Amino acid sequence: MNVLSQIINGLHIGSIYALVALGYSMVYGIIKLINFAHGEIIMVGAYAVYVMLVLVGTPLWIAVLVSLLFCACMGMLIERVAYRRLRNKNAPRISLLITAIGVSIFLQNLAQTIFSSSGKSFPNVMPQGSIRLGDAEISALTLITLATAAVLMIGLQLLVSKTKMGKAMRAVSEDAGAAKLMGINTNVTITWTFAIGSALASIAALLYSSAYPLVTPYMGSTLGLKAFIAAVLGGIGSVPGAMLGGFLLGIAETLAKGYISSVVADAIVFGILILVLLIRPAGLLGRNVKEKV
Repeated sequence: MNVLSQIINGLHIGSIYALVALGYSMVYGIIKLINFAHGEIIMVGAYAVYVMLVLVGTPLWIAVLVSLLFCACMGMLIERVAYRRLRNKNAPRISLLITAIGVSIFLQNLAQTIFSSSGKSFPNVMPQGSIRLGDAEISALTLITLATAAVLMIGLQLLVSKTKMGKAMRAVSEDAGAAKLMGINTNVTITWTFAIGSALASIAALLYSSAYPLVTPYMGSTLGLKAFIAAVLGGIGSVPGAMLGGFLLGIAETLAKGYISSVVADAIVFGILILVLLIRPAGLLGRNVKEKV
């Protein structure tokens, strides 16, 4: 397989990483929390689409809509039940982190209890076919994934920069206390941030399950970790950084699998995380922030 094909494949998986990384960046940017339960939202979204398509028999657009709404509600519920009381009591950040890990384990075991640990074959619902670009062949799924990711990323950037809700998110991110004094409902803003990030994860779940058609209770763990690395690489808390980090990480992983070894590809991905933290902890597009003491 030539270099162009490898890069196209890297952009395919990288765009999925980027969609998931956006959820990490949005939540971290506002409440400085690494929501490690975010990876399990992908799993929940995949199972929601599977249930609607296979068990209920709905058309694809209804399955996608149900998955999107279900994941958004799940994100809001997790924020309301697991995180809000700790935030309001100014609990140490380690408490929030431990809670996030606990929610992740709970969702994994809940899915295993409902669906069993055996994987479910995801139905082939995406258009087939491909086009040629020079010596490379681009599948319809890759085109759909890239186009969907681009539209959602542009839409999110416009939402954050142009809308009233986006301005509230930026205000809470800068100074939650001052934002509250200015009349912004910080709890509502944070809840909507979780909802939007979780909705993006549900779309990523559909795209990922279409490319790797096996849904399991643990599918979100590795994908979530790689998306977190993408967020750190681009600059966690930065929407453009999450996009850039996802694309770069996808390309690096694909090139490593194609030209080095698929066995060590994951090691290279996590090695990138170590290098970024050593050389530029704020990420490529992140900025160092000095905390007042």
